[in-house]
Amino acid sequence: MEGLGATLSSLIKHCRNSACLDLYFLCSELPAEEKKDIEKLLEILRFEGTIQFIDFHAQKEFGHLQSLHGDWTAYGVLLIPQLIKEEKVLYLDSDLLVLLDILELDELDPGDFALSAVYGTAAELSRDKEFYLRTLSFSSELTIFNSGVLQFNRSAWKEQEIDQKCEHITKCYPKHLLSADQTLLNAVFAGNYAAFPKRYNRRWTVMDKEVEDPSNAIWHFVGSPKPWDLLGKETHKGHRLWASYNPDFWSRKYHKVSADKVYRTWQIKKSIIRAFIKEYLR
Repeated sequence: MEGLGATLSSLIKHCRNSACLDLYFLCSELPAEEKKDIEKLLEILRFEGTIQFIDFHAQKEFGHLQSLHGDWTAYGVLLIPQLIKEEKVLYLDSDLLVLLDILELDELDPGDFALSAVYGTAAELSRDKEFYLRTLSFSSELTIFNSGVLQFNRSAWKEQEIDQKCEHITKCYPKHLLSADQTLLNAVFAGNYAAFPKRYNRRWTVMDKEVEDPSNAIWHFVGSPKPWDLLGKETHKGHRLWASYNPDFWSRKYHKVSADKVYRTWQIKKSIIRAFIKEYLR
């Protein structure tokens, strides 16, 4: 929820006609009050499209799989081809800044590919390299995509029986999915996906410098700390840009110091220390 405000704000502000958008929110045990906050924010942003909340229980549905820091919500993307009946569906993480007209992506033709994504790195450089290279015997040069921005082609997904292939991987390797949905989808597609231009999912880590011209791109705050974390202002060069898109209403609701934020800070303390060393002790 903390990153979602700026994601929605930037998405709608740069969209030439928000009435063309149908927004679906994948919600795992999201309280009704927080759903109302999303609706209120969209009203403040004068969003003219439709919204729908899709509820699922991530742990009950995917708890047998490897979690991502104790959370299974990321696997919800696997439900998209089943639950959303549009022919093409664009999935967006909630830690993005969308600094372009999102309707551009509707003009991209996925061809016969069931999935479109942005190239991330070679398999041998990924977090899951042991799984890809040794367990699945993929080539070390295989291109692994980041799952923060994905476009689903439902007809091709069904024709190519992707759901069944995902089920096969999860049954055979439930504890090998270190990056959750991203590992699973890359294992299934094995490089056979349509490549989006890089600007549709540009990485911005705490170790990266401030971008001189961030326009015309989707920026993805990967890793930790995020700009909205405690000490994010002091460590992340994307904080100023992110804060410029974070609505006042959202800031008041979701950016207070809390026990959860303190606990998360403790969990990611090593990343924060590395960021401080890079910034202040170089």
